[in-house]
Amino acid sequence: MSLAGLTLDTWRSFAPAIARQVAQDAAAQVGGRVVHVDTVEHLGAPLHRVLIERDGQRFALIPGGRVTLGFDAAAWRPTPEQSADYARSVAEGYGYDNDLREHLAQVLSPRREAVLDAVLMAVEGEHLTEPAAGTPAVLAARGLRMPTSDEWEHACGAGAGTLFHWGDDCPLDRVPYSHPTGPQHEPNAFGLRIAYDTYTTELTSDPSVVRGGDGGESVCGGYGHLLGWLPLATANVNPSMAEFVYGEEGEDLYEDFTVRPVLAL
Repeated sequence: MSLAGLTLDTWRSFAPAIARQVAQDAAAQVGGRVVHVDTVEHLGAPLHRVLIERDGQRFALIPGGRVTLGFDAAAWRPTPEQSADYARSVAEGYGYDNDLREHLAQVLSPRREAVLDAVLMAVEGEHLTEPAAGTPAVLAARGLRMPTSDEWEHACGAGAGTLFHWGDDCPLDRVPYSHPTGPQHEPNAFGLRIAYDTYTTELTSDPSVVRGGDGGESVCGGYGHLLGWLPLATANVNPSMAEFVYGEEGEDLYEDFTVRPVLAL
């Protein structure tokens, strides 16, 4: 089996010793070194986490295969507190749908399946050094590439169908910016620091989709607590922010945007 063909199900089936050998093989393939291997509980079963360092940058091993992506808004049941918080936002006159689930269906990617290769993905995003349109060439010069939108979503959610990578709930007494110890700051199941700051905007190879934040729009706009957390939702695609990033105004602000490099296996 090639490393690119490593599926999430197969990865879960490995004993720790085999997982460590796979990690060593992946590191050797990209000219890096293994700096961390552990096993955590995720979705009721063990999941190995591997970090590999190359040229001073850390990457997490993201197994692929046939994966389920997106969010089933129709099947989701908000808590009474979430519904009440959203109702307060609607009452402020921001023009949202009266039904929270209908709003989620508009801003989150739909439930679907995709087949992905296993990759190494940077643990942290990095700030752009050129406007968004020039980012693929900048990364290619370092042997890297941008993640696809599906790769980013899979890496963030790690197979979970919940609203956020840590679950369906979020603190409703504050927004992410004012919660420095909140669940968004914990490494996700693959060991990534991802979807943790709504002021962050991560690019993907799809110029119509950005991930991981809305540049602070929801916080500065005072949209409410739940809507303040929503840009961190795993399936949030944010097309309006993507239009801004790739537009004329975005060209002058490119240093505020980030990208999470990918190493192919």
